[in-house]
Amino acid sequence: MALQSHPQPSPPSSGDKTEALDPLLHAFGFKIEEVTPHNVCGHLRVTEKSCQPFKVLHGGVSALISESLASMGAHLASGLQRVAGIHLSINHTKRAELGDLIYGEASPISVGKTIQVWEVRLSKIDPSNSGLKFLVSSSRVTLLCNMSVPEHAKDAGQALKKYAKL
Repeated sequence: MALQSHPQPSPPSSGDKTEALDPLLHAFGFKIEEVTPHNVCGHLRVTEKSCQPFKVLHGGVSALISESLASMGAHLASGLQRVAGIHLSINHTKRAELGDLIYGEASPISVGKTIQVWEVRLSKIDPSNSGLKFLVSSSRVTLLCNMSVPEHAKDAGQALKKYAKL
């Protein structure tokens, strides 16, 4: 008797993943690529939605990306306990213009029991050489960790568990 194979569901697209993990990042067009306790990364095509009036990436969008990526990583690194950003410091070093492709990557600097510090780098990818990146902003995000999860938010980490590489 032959075994019948059932088609495997295709993995979610990075857009679907981003929408499930962070609807606000998704609204700006950011696409999460990888989520682990040691690295969270993705990319954004700079569009009108993410620009200031001068047609360059809005600094607030850079800050949003930084805090979001660091928070996801810290949430995983703390064993899916609640985390809260308590400090964000960001330096904008180069502008990203309408149409540019931005790569964002967050990695931990320090993972303690109650405090984590993450570095987030946003870089513009050179369209003629995708291996070449120019730093757009660098930030440090400090997060309070291992806080208890309130009853009304017990399922907050479910999407992260679904998409994370643990």
